[in-house]
Amino acid sequence: MLNKEEWKEFRDSGLLWWVNMILHTFGWAIVVEVEADRTITNAYPARVRYRGFSEEFNTTGYKQISKLMKENAEQLEKESRE
Repeated sequence: MLNKEEWKEFRDSGLLWWVNMILHTFGWAIVVEVEADRTITNAYPARVRYRGFSEEFNTTGYKQISKLMKENAEQLEKESRE
């Protein structure tokens, strides 16, 4: 199964933040270029010096990921058995 999704959905769900938290461990990040109207124009991997995010970004990210898990738990469990 493969369904192409939009970067906006990935970013808004908190998954970009979560993936970048892990990538920061290795000095990497996925960079997403966003216009003023929130249109995503480019995305690419990059080497970075910083590690982690501010408390504000982490709090928002954890809330987004919790919501994503709550809303998709049944479907994710079902797909894991297919």
